[in-house]
Amino acid sequence: MSEKDTKEISVEEKLKALFDLQLVNSEIDKIKTLRGELPLEVQDLEDEIAGLNTRLSNLSDEIRQIDSEITGRKADIEAAKGLIIKYQEQQNNVKNNREYENLSKEIEFQSLDIELHEKKIREAKKNSEIKKDELQKTEELIADRQEGLSQKKAELEEIVSETKQEEEKLRDKAKSIEEKIEERLLNAFKRIRKNARNGLAVVAVERDACGGCFNKIPPQRQLDIRLRKKIIICEYCGRILIDPEMANEERPKE
Repeated sequence: MSEKDTKEISVEEKLKALFDLQLVNSEIDKIKTLRGELPLEVQDLEDEIAGLNTRLSNLSDEIRQIDSEITGRKADIEAAKGLIIKYQEQQNNVKNNREYENLSKEIEFQSLDIELHEKKIREAKKNSEIKKDELQKTEELIADRQEGLSQKKAELEEIVSETKQEEEKLRDKAKSIEEKIEERLLNAFKRIRKNARNGLAVVAVERDACGGCFNKIPPQRQLDIRLRKKIIICEYCGRILIDPEMANEERPKE
């Protein structure tokens, strides 16, 4: 708006425009809040599913490694059995007791090696069963989360569809109000809103306190606010303050 138009607007009108803008923005914030929780839930589910798929892949790899280990140990057992047969045949042709004892030790060693491989195979099979059980549970969990994700996405799409038109109207209304506010004041309003945790840049005095941070407002300062002759900022939180009567006058327009 032009400098000339700005001078013609009273402080009271500026305050009303700012509060009207706050009311419209608060309605937009409500829509964002309603919609905003679902995108987070959707994102959380997508992240969880991604993590579960990684876990599923890791479990599949571990099961393959265990199967490979079992196959390898079975091959070692067969090799050891072959050596035992070979050593037993050699015992029939030994020339002295020393050779016979050495072959007996080799046979004993191979027998112990077979027992060790068989023990490791039993442990591997047991571990494989545990992994397969985890794999099945993970697959079931992924299916459950996928179903939940589909539902959440459907809810989000429905809310977006239902609120899109209303939000567009509110944004058009906000833009119309912004055109009535001088740029410096509008920038200050946006800066305060951005820094405020609840998005409130303009608040009414309630029970002698700031409606934003709830700190007490001195009586003289409250009087200045009611006079509507200048824009007064809360010294604690920086929000723009208006009197309760103005707030009640403007709220029906929300």
